[in-house]
Amino acid sequence: MILQSMTGFARHAVAYSGGKKDGEGDARIVWEVRSVNGKGLDVRFRLPPGFEGIEPQVRATLSRHFSRGNFQAVLTVERSAAQSDVAINEAYLANVMAAGERLRSQYGLAPASVDGILALRGVLDQPQEAEDEQMRGQLEAAIVKALDRALAALGDARRTEGGAIGAILAGQVDTIAALAARARSDPSRGVEAIRARLAAQIALLLDAASGLDETRLYMEAAFLATKADIQEELDRLDTHVASARKLISEGGPIGRKLDFLSQEFNREANTLCSKSNAASITSIGLELKAVVDQFREQVQNLE
Repeated sequence: MILQSMTGFARHAVAYSGGKKDGEGDARIVWEVRSVNGKGLDVRFRLPPGFEGIEPQVRATLSRHFSRGNFQAVLTVERSAAQSDVAINEAYLANVMAAGERLRSQYGLAPASVDGILALRGVLDQPQEAEDEQMRGQLEAAIVKALDRALAALGDARRTEGGAIGAILAGQVDTIAALAARARSDPSRGVEAIRARLAAQIALLLDAASGLDETRLYMEAAFLATKADIQEELDRLDTHVASARKLISEGGPIGRKLDFLSQEFNREANTLCSKSNAASITSIGLELKAVVDQFREQVQNLE
């Protein structure tokens, strides 16, 4: 499976004919869908008036395509000239105007503007309200089908970006592995280097205070040296590197798993820095933390 980014945009437009003669019922269906990063699946639809009833159906369609991301889907239904005329709901308008006049005289409110009145929902009747049930069902099915194609195009865009992110992540994992190898072979971890550091530290203590037990000092110093050993951290880094490479190669919705691994990488890098008793190891640990931060930033873009 291919990695999939959570960021993308797609637009799909299709001409629709309800099967009537002389162009009656013709419309143009346009979906625009965009997605950005998100912890879960969050979908917001903007549907034209009168189409609110299809939201559960289009929401289920999107859920079949994607499992994670913040989505905004905008539907536009452009009617043909024959179908785009509007009519004023005279009875409803009369009630609105009467209520407005009553409020104006009672509270001294300013008269309502024409555009404000026409913007009230229900004042204008649109032709789709007169469609029979069969025509309406056909139009809604066409809308859902158009959305399915828009989501397929969005999936292609997200996979293209996901592939590019996967290549970046693979390179960062290689860098983490190389830094761990450098730390493992660093001269400061050699037996002679450790012995020299212990001897120098004990010599300083003996010079600073007479009467100290040299044997006991060596035992304590050896114990501290053992605690400062970073072998376990390096072994865990190797394990996490292998897990990350496996996930990236398998693909699919692995964003959360890689995010967990990035936290593990960061934990080992922090421990390596805190245990370090050599400037060279500290430098490697800081480089490691920088790469892990970059790795985690990229992971946030994956589904």
